[in-house]
Amino acid sequence: MRAFIVKSYGKKEKLHLTELPEPMVKENEVLVQIYSAGVNSLDSLIRNGDFKLFLPYKPPFINGHDMAGVVTNVGSKVSKFKIGDEVYSRVGDHKIGTFAEYIAVNEADLALKPKNITMDEAASVPLVGLTAWQALVETGNVKKGQKVFIQAGSGGVGTFAIQLAKHLGAYVATTTSATNADWVKKLGADLIIDYKTEDFEAILKDYDLVIHSNRDAKILEKSFRILKAGGQLISLVGPPTPEFAEEIGLPWYLKLVMKLLSAGAKKKAKKAKAAFRFLFMRAEGKQLANITSLIEAGVIKPVIDKLFVFEQTNEAMAYVESGRAKGKVVVKMK
Repeated sequence: MRAFIVKSYGKKEKLHLTELPEPMVKENEVLVQIYSAGVNSLDSLIRNGDFKLFLPYKPPFINGHDMAGVVTNVGSKVSKFKIGDEVYSRVGDHKIGTFAEYIAVNEADLALKPKNITMDEAASVPLVGLTAWQALVETGNVKKGQKVFIQAGSGGVGTFAIQLAKHLGAYVATTTSATNADWVKKLGADLIIDYKTEDFEAILKDYDLVIHSNRDAKILEKSFRILKAGGQLISLVGPPTPEFAEEIGLPWYLKLVMKLLSAGAKKKAKKAKAAFRFLFMRAEGKQLANITSLIEAGVIKPVIDKLFVFEQTNEAMAYVESGRAKGKVVVKMK
């Protein structure tokens, strides 16, 4: 099969197209022929080596986290899926590799593809959908009438999170450029702030939840100041916390490193009488099945900015890295 591999870590490195054997399935795995693969910032960060500390992939390895396709083989203990099923997944950490023609996926990380969308649309959903679900439902526990601030509303996570937060009954504020304001409003945002000309701190007050996705330290500080007492900030970009290290079973010295890294953010949270949490989303087939139901009910619609063919995977990653994408970028295998 053809696959794009990371030969060595580095920001200037390109993925290399190569021929590899088709994966063998273990007893609890499903072999999927990939039709479409979503492209995420995470793919670039993995290639750069930014997560080597807790995701130490050894080059060469296949990159890519999101996919949609058709089941072609199942392991002996698989019970939820059969050959011919149309499925999608944000595959598990340490089992990535969706920039390829086939992948073996643990059945617990898989869900049936929504019937009312295309393979391309389905491939755009899992990572951003699960990030939004785990931030708003699982961790944020958003309730009707609460106020939620979602940064970068026109990005991949933002476009999904706005729709999900509105479904949960929240009042949603977001940042985007003036050119995207009407479009983001149609997704469900109640209050739109032009990040180029307006200061969100001067406009927002007493928010229950901030979904934080900006690496600028000043933005993090301002985000704490708009929270109400008892509110929470869930960061998708860090700094990682010792609680996160505990969750994924890292050794004591890495817990200590993350305690030091997150000390400043936790201090700001304490001053704001708020909670600070770092979210590194995980693969979760059951949650993805819930998302399937929402998509089939028409509650949430995938947003694709641009499609690339498989051979253009490096160009697709460069486009995501440019920060210009409105919604998701997808690589089309077939």
